[in-house]
Amino acid sequence: MENLKFPAFPYKPYTIQVDFMNALYRFLENGGVSMLESPTGTGKTLSIICSALQWVVDRKKRGKLDMTDESDKVIGNDNQIGSDDEPDWMKNFVINKDDQALERKIKKEKFKFGLKKHEKQQNRESFRVLFSRDLEEEELHAKKESEDLQNRNDEEELTDEFLLEEYESEEEGALSGGKSKRKAGGVSVGSSSDEEEEENGSDEEKEGLKVYFCSRTHSQLSQFIMELRKTSFTNAIKVVCLGSRKNLCINKDVLRLGNTIHINERCFELQKKKKNAISKIRNVDAEGTIRQSKASCGCPMLRKHKLHRQFKNKISQQGAMDIEDLVSLGRNIGTCPYYGSRSIFPVADLVVLPYQSLLSKSSRESLGLDLKNNIVIIDEAHNLADSLTRMYDAKVTLSQLENVHHNIEKYFRRFRSLLGPGNRRYIQTFMFLTKAFLQVLLNNNDADYLNTCRETEKTLGVKPTSDFSMAINDFLFSLNIDNINFFKLLEYIRESNIIHKVCGYGDKMASLQKELMVDADGKSSEEASTLSSFRAFVDFLLSLTNNDGDGRIIISRARLMASEKQAGSLKYVMLTGQKIFSEIVDQAHAVILAGGTLQPIEETRERLFPWLPSNQVQFFSCGHIIPPDSIMPVAVSQGPSGRCFDFSYSSRNSSTMIEELGRLICNLVTVVPEGIVVFFSSFEYEDQVYEGWKNSGILARMSKKKCVFREPRRSKDVESVLTKYKEKIDKICNGERGVVVQNGAILLAVVGGKISEGINFSDGMGRCIVMVGLPYPNPADIELLERIKHIEGIGYSNSTELLVTDDYHSGDVHDGFSLLRRCRRRGKEYYENLCMKAVNQSIGRAIRHINDYAAILLVDSRYVQESSKRSFSHPVNKLPQWIKDRLVSAPMKYGEVHRLLSQFFLSKKSVVSQRVEK
Repeated sequence: MENLKFPAFPYKPYTIQVDFMNALYRFLENGGVSMLESPTGTGKTLSIICSALQWVVDRKKRGKLDMTDESDKVIGNDNQIGSDDEPDWMKNFVINKDDQALERKIKKEKFKFGLKKHEKQQNRESFRVLFSRDLEEEELHAKKESEDLQNRNDEEELTDEFLLEEYESEEEGALSGGKSKRKAGGVSVGSSSDEEEEENGSDEEKEGLKVYFCSRTHSQLSQFIMELRKTSFTNAIKVVCLGSRKNLCINKDVLRLGNTIHINERCFELQKKKKNAISKIRNVDAEGTIRQSKASCGCPMLRKHKLHRQFKNKISQQGAMDIEDLVSLGRNIGTCPYYGSRSIFPVADLVVLPYQSLLSKSSRESLGLDLKNNIVIIDEAHNLADSLTRMYDAKVTLSQLENVHHNIEKYFRRFRSLLGPGNRRYIQTFMFLTKAFLQVLLNNNDADYLNTCRETEKTLGVKPTSDFSMAINDFLFSLNIDNINFFKLLEYIRESNIIHKVCGYGDKMASLQKELMVDADGKSSEEASTLSSFRAFVDFLLSLTNNDGDGRIIISRARLMASEKQAGSLKYVMLTGQKIFSEIVDQAHAVILAGGTLQPIEETRERLFPWLPSNQVQFFSCGHIIPPDSIMPVAVSQGPSGRCFDFSYSSRNSSTMIEELGRLICNLVTVVPEGIVVFFSSFEYEDQVYEGWKNSGILARMSKKKCVFREPRRSKDVESVLTKYKEKIDKICNGERGVVVQNGAILLAVVGGKISEGINFSDGMGRCIVMVGLPYPNPADIELLERIKHIEGIGYSNSTELLVTDDYHSGDVHDGFSLLRRCRRRGKEYYENLCMKAVNQSIGRAIRHINDYAAILLVDSRYVQESSKRSFSHPVNKLPQWIKDRLVSAPMKYGEVHRLLSQFFLSKKSVVSQRVEK
């Protein structure tokens, strides 16, 4: 293995690229978990492609490929609530007609769910007592609404369409648990994610070893495909790029909805329409306006099988295609690229997909991804642990709970007399749960509730209006719902199709009674979607089935703030990713974590794969390809007027600090050519600084030299701003200065925003990167505090060993700092690492190739402060080695910094001139 060659690499590789490819090849041969760190701009993606795919080719040649028998593998999700959302014709696309009856039989057996048989008698009695008090009132409502509906001609139609099938539970004597006397079905309601679907119905033969490559964003996946096209593998292997409906849908009527949730729901609805039927559909466009139109049922992009076959053939002929290519091809042919790409991946050698599709178990199983003995490569893995756990968070808002409660209560009043005892019992359980959750969030005058609030305040030491957290078991006990079998309840949801019956009836009544959920301006809010509300509610119920120590419940009560109501919410925060990640590691032959800044690797190991000893985690790290004199990293502790820079929480808001920063930028625009990118800790602080500069006249001064651009809050507007910024830089580089004498542009950006993740500022777009302060996360964030407490507890066998107690925090900054001071090691290091990983991601945007050059200014006295004077470790120690080795960190006045910058850019200007002459 010493003389490995990678002929697919399109250029003569640098030494560090060869080292990287050799290391990756060796790690793939060994299998297991590996981590490879290579700075941005070193050709990491190209090295991954050439090494990983070469290993696959070589392994096939050696005949060592382990051909796994797929005949016994059942792809399904026992924990996912929903059913197959694939179009019927696609599921049977390659199935012979003689096999269709057998397939239907298998599917029918697959979706039969049974309820658990062991339910305590006291639970049954508690439910009877629980709802007996409201029966008389509910009967009156039911009688009144029944009389109103008797006059309608479609009474019988409503009953046939929306009445639940009889459901027998063990209370009614069923021998094998709960059972619905009908076919199982329904649309997935288990997640609101745009990647949440049921299993892929294609039965195409899966061929050989697969490589799954995933990254954080669709733009990063497109960059991967661009790099793949540079190699000979682009036409030698079968490649498919998977994406979300929002990115791949070409149905204009559906895309007009704008919102991801609405797009997913409309796609589901179109597939449920019966053939040759005509219906009135209600569309909510991106502005929220409701429009009704007649439309033939079913999506027009899924009707013609021949077009789908043509789409598949084109992909096979054209090689690697990214999301944009798939959309363009789908539009040209007139067929759906979303389902077209999904039907191809079973036979693909390389599958390129977003984080959510691979890392979420429900998404993997809904797509039919088989990781067994295959290769998983996770790029941009610097924050993998947090990204993984956040996928399993679940949040339901006050308005969503109200929506669910209103609709299910209305359904129960209407059909109660017609429902069987099993259905009645479960629907009553729904109403009890929604009422209990609402009482937690609402500040009302109910005497019992107020007593509960007072008891909560007395017991937990928090005010009823504050945000606080609870363990799952404590939450269940406090609401007196610990005797509810949530597994059984979720099975009922999956089996009975209750969600779509209730949603369908609610929508029908709203249209008949002209009670559309629209505000005074004729707009419809995202929260108004009944199905979305049920999705969120069921997600939260599902989270309550997790182990008590796996996460926390964050309770945010509704309250008035600045004369506006702040909506309350219940949120489950997943804290541990160990079990989630082990499901991937146990199946795959090798799992590769790649990124520009992966260190410290020990934190990642402890949170994701602690069962692996440190010496068994394969790790590789390399330096940068650029010469040492191509970057000028400087720690700037003083401004032009001599003021010490301190952007800590207590000092950053002062007008003197903001003005001193403005004077620094005004000096930089005179010495730095082309583009300057300034990173702030948050959008709120960037707003404050911008307004301060504007009011003081500093903004006008710097605008005379460079045009100022700002990162927009909305992601969809980022591309437009970047385009204008780049056009301005290009004009300067081409000598087109225009009437205004400007020498470039400034881009004000935010750490953790769209621009700091995955956007490259090569050459003139980033000649100087300015990092303002240390972007520590907000210590008042209760979710962050829960993560810190959990991480601090890793490795302790006894909770009494911890200095950090299980206190409840109300979002106070001082409470957060107090908790951090009590941390021994892990919690504090996690907090520091969040900050410095964000810094490293941002400042690494500048250098993209071997001839690039840039200055990096770390503006804060804490970058040069002695460690003995600090509460945390020195931030410089957590910088990438290739920056730390060249950092000028000695305290100096700004005049010296200005001189160093002038010399640096003058020397680079002469080097570029000589290169052009040659």
